Amino acid sequence: MAAPSPSASRTLDLPFVVEVCARAGLLTDAQADDVLLRAEPRRQRLVRERAQRSGGNDDPPSHAEVVAAFRFVLPDGDLLTEDRVMGAVAAAAGVPFVRIDPLRVDARIVTSTTTWPYARRHVVLPLQRDAKRLIVAVDDPFANEVCEGLKVHTGLDVELVVAARSDILRIAREVFSFRASLSQAAAELGDAAVDFGNLEQLVQLGASVDSEDRHVVNAVDFLLRYALDQGASDIHLEPKRETALVRLRIDGVLHTVQRIPAVVHPAIISRIKTMARLDIAEKRRPQDGRVKTQHGGREVELRISTLPVAFGEKVVIRIFDPEILLCDLAALGFFPKELGTFEGFIRRPNGILLVTGPTGSGKTTTLYSALRVVASPQVNVTTIEDPIEMVVEDFNQTAVYPKIGITFASALRTLLRQDPDVLMVGEIRDKETADNAIQAAMTGHLVLSTLHTNDAASSISRLIDLGAQPFLLASTLIGVVAQRLLRRVCVKCRYETELRPEQAEALGLRIGAGEKFPIYAGGGCPHCRETGLKGRVGIFEVMPVSEKIRKLILARADAIEINRQAVRDGMLTLREAAIKKMALGLTTFEEVLRVTSEPDV
Repeated sequence: MAAPSPSASRTLDLPFVVEVCARAGLLTDAQADDVLLRAEPRRQRLVRERAQRSGGNDDPPSHAEVVAAFRFVLPDGDLLTEDRVMGAVAAAAGVPFVRIDPLRVDARIVTSTTTWPYARRHVVLPLQRDAKRLIVAVDDPFANEVCEGLKVHTGLDVELVVAARSDILRIAREVFSFRASLSQAAAELGDAAVDFGNLEQLVQLGASVDSEDRHVVNAVDFLLRYALDQGASDIHLEPKRETALVRLRIDGVLHTVQRIPAVVHPAIISRIKTMARLDIAEKRRPQDGRVKTQHGGREVELRISTLPVAFGEKVVIRIFDPEILLCDLAALGFFPKELGTFEGFIRRPNGILLVTGPTGSGKTTTLYSALRVVASPQVNVTTIEDPIEMVVEDFNQTAVYPKIGITFASALRTLLRQDPDVLMVGEIRDKETADNAIQAAMTGHLVLSTLHTNDAASSISRLIDLGAQPFLLASTLIGVVAQRLLRRVCVKCRYETELRPEQAEALGLRIGAGEKFPIYAGGGCPHCRETGLKGRVGIFEVMPVSEKIRKLILARADAIEINRQAVRDGMLTLREAAIKKMALGLTTFEEVLRVTSEPDV
């Protein structure tokens, strides 16, 4: 039988979908017969499950969803999904298949091109638009009447691409729901004239706004759910002159996902501040708060930070997922030797362990994961944080509050009278905190803390610069861990290549003539949003304080000399750790070069 071909009269019915899947090798003959025989009961079950899960959503499942509901296992070991089915249908029809990236959907194009009733009835989602062309995602590649209707409506050439029905309807529903909430809020708030050029007037913005307005509440709830669904670590709401931007940080990179009418931004900020129990009337001073919520059956903590900027208040919401902050040490990315050394550090009865790195390098995750290892009913673990990143019942956590005299130094003095076994000091910032941490280590406590330095050796110079006495530091410091986060190569689209001579030279590698250094790169796919990178992995520079390093500390040696001795002792530098990750196929040459620098050895 000839392969199916596109036709104006073709109907996307279940027999066609099953036949296409069978020809593509996604279904065996027996499985194809099973689908045709038992499709209707499976469809009804999907309808019931959808209604229960979404509170009455009556969108009928597509033929592809019905086929995928049988959960057949493919020869490659993956399950037959709706995307795989629709990919085969698109190929048979000669139409491109796309997996829609929600971050790249322009809500303004969607809402200006069509309406929610039309998008829902015809299962369409406008994706891109320019002066001559409109690209629209559909679940039926033979929907010629939809193509013609949009062509007449917009006056543009319409190109169809195929996507999963569930993705189209879910994203369209989210877009129209969110934009409707913003439009309603803007209409209700629009009477209040706002002059964003007058910074003094900003103090009064939102004074009469009801932060419990349902449209604003719906918009905020959508943004939070959306960020959690996308795996974001931070949400940025940034006011500009005529609009406000919503940006998400995913795998360390910011993505602009929404633009909010300027008149709605103060109301959204007020709603977020209300949730975090902040003062909604105070707009001139930064504030910090926190919110606990649930997502995917687990609790997630949100840390809220507000900051006055030129056009209003900027809010950053940091997302703390317990599954990320509290994970096994082996899952952080340590190599076996470094993991054994680090575990030896935290098993010591006393001394100071430092974790260093810039903001966003994963220090908190490392410290929390280490504390979870040592915490037990027999061990009193106490932390001093600014602020408390995530509440963990196994720890006794104290927040820094300078307004009433609770600083790292003063809290540490008090906690030493609380019979602690293990202390975690969020950051050593000044001489008093450094002296108190050293004193705690000398009196039989294990102290974990952080510093903002570029490598492990520099942390020693930093402490001496703060005023720590070298002879006390040499006797109490047990080790330093410097760390960074590298983006991972996407496992779905990675391919093998090799390091070019100029790349090897940039990394300081010596590769002999005719030798090959195999590495991996990402080709880009829907799973990684066409970036070739998905997720992150840690790299670590673990420096034990050996007897030779102690002598260097006593001699006030500089960081370069200490680093050279640590390397002679067997320390793996951050650059070397990154190269090993690259050689294992976990990251790319570009990531190694971006995140690490050539060590001074």
